[in-house]
Amino acid sequence: MTSQQRVTAAVMIIGDEILSGRTQDTNLSAIAKYIGTYGVDLAEARVVPDDEDEIVTALNHLRGKYDYVITTGGIGPTHDDITADCVARAFGVALYEHPEIIAMMESRWKTELNAARRRMARVPEGGSLVKNPVQGPPGFQIGNVFVLAGVPSIMRGMLEDVGPRLKGGAVVIARTLRVDGSGEGNIAAPLEAVARAHPNLSLGSYPFFSNEGYGSNLVIRGRDLAEVEATVAELSVALRDAGITGLTLLDTPG
Repeated sequence: MTSQQRVTAAVMIIGDEILSGRTQDTNLSAIAKYIGTYGVDLAEARVVPDDEDEIVTALNHLRGKYDYVITTGGIGPTHDDITADCVARAFGVALYEHPEIIAMMESRWKTELNAARRRMARVPEGGSLVKNPVQGPPGFQIGNVFVLAGVPSIMRGMLEDVGPRLKGGAVVIARTLRVDGSGEGNIAAPLEAVARAHPNLSLGSYPFFSNEGYGSNLVIRGRDLAEVEATVAELSVALRDAGITGLTLLDTPG
């Protein structure tokens, strides 16, 4: 994959509950698949605790290294929801209560907002809102950073407003060659030889085991359709020459 065509993103998952194992993250997979349709590669993911210094340090590193950063979690009403504070500190700007969010919440709750709810209206100066079509206040964008909710259904809804803002690259094409009845030890040599011959592509082996048998899914990924398909054919020949049969081509989206 050539660097000129590649647009990258990092995901920063914020929350002690993820690190403790109390909550299982499902957002990472959803984000990777979604931004991939816009030609943006998820290049790194981090899980950080509810610690201001840790969040600020990680965010400043990631936003300088990648084209985009997407954060999830920590924008609720409780004392440990500190993502907005940390993002503002990372960018060196102040937080303010966004009047549109205040009006939205007042309309929803039909009562004077308490301090906890007003926390969810805070946005860094210079930030723009990310729509929340599910429930609750929106997220926000500042610079190349998108700040989204941690609740999976709400996060996925917010992604729909993030996608059109992304300046993506060429979409990655993937093909999967399923190999039944052969372990990775037999597959390794021909796979490595083909991978070395095609440095612009990503070739990976993913073994599977079930009651019906075992084998590996060999995934070829790249941005040039002709090269990807030619490499699949080359790999098939190399495997058969090594005495490996039971090959099935499975087309998979990027």
